[in-house]
Parts: sequence; C-alpha cells; structure tokens
Amino acid sequence: MSTASAYLTVRGIDVDVIYKDIKNLHIGVYPPMGRVRVAAPQRLDDDQVRLAVIQRLPWIKRQRKELQDTPRQSEREMVTGESHYVWGVRRRLKVVERPGRAHLEVDGERLVLYTPADSTADRRRENLDQWYREQLREVLPDIIARWEAKLEVSVPKWTIRRMKTKWGSCNRETRHIWFNVELAKKHPDCLEYIVVHEMAHYFERNHGERFTKLMDGLLPDWRSRRDQLNGSPLAEEVWG
Repeated sequence: MSTASAYLTVRGIDVDVIYKDIKNLHIGVYPPMGRVRVAAPQRLDDDQVRLAVIQRLPWIKRQRKELQDTPRQSEREMVTGESHYVWGVRRRLKVVERPGRAHLEVDGERLVLYTPADSTADRRRENLDQWYREQLREVLPDIIARWEAKLEVSVPKWTIRRMKTKWGSCNRETRHIWFNVELAKKHPDCLEYIVVHEMAHYFERNHGERFTKLMDGLLPDWRSRRDQLNGSPLAEEVWG
C-alpha cells in the first residue's frame, strides 16, 4: 500500500496527515499532548483535508481540552520506591536522609536523592526539578552548537521552563528558544529533535509543506523521534 504524508497547520493546530489507499477520512486526537492525526484517502488533496479538519474543529478542540485538563503527573511524595524517568530510562528513587545540602545523582539503575531528614515533599520536588534543569543545561549547549554550525545560524538565547502543552517554542524575531524541562525525562534523540524543530522555524514560520521538507532534509527520522517523544510516558509511575 502506497502512502504519502503532509504536515498542516489548521487555525493554529498542527495536523499530521497520512494519505492512504482507504475509502473514508478519519480524524483522531491522541494523548498525551492532543496530537491531531488524519488518515485520508489518496484522492483528496491538502485543501480538502484542511476543510474537513475545519468542519470538525469544535470536536477536535473538545478532545484536546479533555486531554490537556487531565493531570499529567501524579503528585509524587518523593520517597524511596517511586520511579522517575531520566533521559528515557525509568529509575527507582532512593532517598538518603543526611545533613547538608540536598542533591541528586544517578547510581546504577537508581536515582538517589540526598536530603536533610526534615525536608518536605515540596522541597524534594523542587530539588528534582532543579536537577532536571541542570541535566538539560549540561547537554543543550553542545547540541545547539552542532546545529548552529550545520544551519549557519546562531541561537542568541535559550531558556528552560515548564510548559503545559508544548515541548518547545521559538520567537522568530528574537530567535529566543524555550525548552520544556520535561525533555530531561525523554530519550536524548527526542531533545535533539526539538532543538532542530525550533531552529528550523528560523527559516519557516508555519508547519506546512515547506517546513516538512526542511525537516526531512535536516533530520530524516524526525517523525519517528516525534512519535517516540509523544508516545513516551509523561506521568511518573509506581514500581510494581
């Protein structure tokens, strides 16, 4: 079965389109971020698909809102036995109570938190959030520098912050790029995909055909990296 793909932006919503040898058009909204995917008959073109999406926008927006309103992470108590993701690997948390400044480190398959005995769960969560930010700050400069050289552009400023619905964001005018702190939980390939995606916006604002072709040339496996990113767990899990 032959297929073709497109990447459309319909009234501010990114839509992945797969053209297949099928009879009817199907629109789906998928967790965790509310990604919209369309399976369309090959007889249709992008404009016809765009119109179909516009006609279903009220339903799409309701589905996306339900997903975005669903808590993405259970409230972690930050005690020994919980699990947390680090660069795509699930690690069991071990809490070691001792005097001094709190810090975290990876020890084998464990993520170890050294912390004073009287530290609160909120304070421990803050320590973990800061540690995730440090992981990103350690690796992002090299990734960005590598792609600055390839694209012959510069990234004058980048920032790590917590975002509810986006993995990254770019201001084309200032060239400021933001990265979601959650990326420290994902596989490194996912982080590189977001770096390339946001830097590609320096050349193309929208997620249309030109952007898709640009990404195909820069990072041929970007779709699989995107699917890996959006398909990996957002919520921490309790080890069974």
